[in-house]
Amino acid sequence: MSENLTWDADGNWTASGEWGTSGSTGRGFHLARWQARLDELRAAHHVPGAALAVLVDGQVHELASGLLHRGTGVEVTPDSIFHSGSIAKVYTATLVMRLVDEGRLELDAPVVDVLPEFATPDPEATQTITIRQLLSHTGGVTNDFNHDSGRGDDCLAKYVEAAREVALDCPPGTAVSYGGLGYVVLGRVIEVVTGLTWDQALKELLFAPLGLQRSMTLPEEALRFRVAMSHLGEPGKDPDPAPVWDMMPRSAGPAGRVLVSAGDLARLAHMHLEDGKGVLSPRAVAAMRRREVDVPDKWTVSADGWGLGWTLYDWDGIAGYGHDGAAIGQYAYLRVVPHAGVAVALMTNGGSARLLYADLFRELLGELAGVTMPAPFGPPAQPPAVDITPLLGTYKREGVVITVSRDDGNAHMRYEFVDGMKDLSPPLEMTLEPVTDTVFAASGAGPSFSEDYMPVVFSTLSNGTECVYVGMRATPKV
Repeated sequence: MSENLTWDADGNWTASGEWGTSGSTGRGFHLARWQARLDELRAAHHVPGAALAVLVDGQVHELASGLLHRGTGVEVTPDSIFHSGSIAKVYTATLVMRLVDEGRLELDAPVVDVLPEFATPDPEATQTITIRQLLSHTGGVTNDFNHDSGRGDDCLAKYVEAAREVALDCPPGTAVSYGGLGYVVLGRVIEVVTGLTWDQALKELLFAPLGLQRSMTLPEEALRFRVAMSHLGEPGKDPDPAPVWDMMPRSAGPAGRVLVSAGDLARLAHMHLEDGKGVLSPRAVAAMRRREVDVPDKWTVSADGWGLGWTLYDWDGIAGYGHDGAAIGQYAYLRVVPHAGVAVALMTNGGSARLLYADLFRELLGELAGVTMPAPFGPPAQPPAVDITPLLGTYKREGVVITVSRDDGNAHMRYEFVDGMKDLSPPLEMTLEPVTDTVFAASGAGPSFSEDYMPVVFSTLSNGTECVYVGMRATPKV
């Protein structure tokens, strides 16, 4: 099904097209053809339900396919709500940049200047970590500190207090390492500066100015609407509904929980394409998409670099930006191509969602924006001979222990969740196949990481520490 949806003065959906229209709009965007392709690919990749929004020629087109819940049979509609996972970081970064625009924050100010209670076990690092570093994932803070600090409005303050004892992944400024903890800290910075909770700040400073009626942060708000249920299962099979809808504590919000329709996500992207109209200055928008750091792992989220909140892409000379999100069975993808004025948002609720994204976005971005997306990551037909001896050993960061060993002459990796993450998944056992002397393709990770091959990248930080990147997280050797 597909249509172009708008809000009337009473806050109700009105359609400017008919369901299943066979017409085309704008830059040759054929609604019926893309609807059929979405239906076809969604079924092929065993994704229960998906919502797709495409911004082209200034208009958002919304499509829906499949089921919100395989147990109840409720269908996905364009206005259905999904969990965007880590795309929440883009929302938090946008709020931070609005406060920078207003002169209420400075990007290069140490976090402790705004939030004196912020700390790490390294006193020197504590004094130097800046707002800019947290936004660009160069502050050294970790990602997998899964701390439930309750449901109260003080949950971010309590999280920041608990995080004082959490070890850094690496010293600030030595490397990029995906750090969700830093975004929770940024959420607390927003609260201190505005006097609002992070949730309320989003509503007043972002959702309201943009007229986003299908964007929210709390489960009880989402239940007013048609909401996607997460599904879990083995690759190649239709997954089953998850035992619970959302395992994230409220404190994870600034890093991992904005509940949104695909259309509203595309409308957020539209604001950025229009130089921040109504929310940000053109200068702030440009700063967010300016490259702050290159990344050694160019495959996990298709990243070539990182800006302030945005993942940055280089598609054979065509610049783009976006973000991915995952939330225990729900997966979201956003890509923006500025030169073409195109944005594509995909929300899913399980199955081989990454394969659906790869197939669908390759076709959509190719046709609408002239983008050639890279081939899927995997080992070459003739793998190089690599001596893995220097790479063997144990790597550890908060919540995760990675062991690289030799098994019958082959490289093997055990990825184990520990500490507050230990109940999220059993240990993962993977075979490593060489791509280069420092890049390996891991198989056997399962759908939570990758349906086919997952990149494992060995690197050395600027201070000489050896580390391994899995999922964009730098894990130091111990």
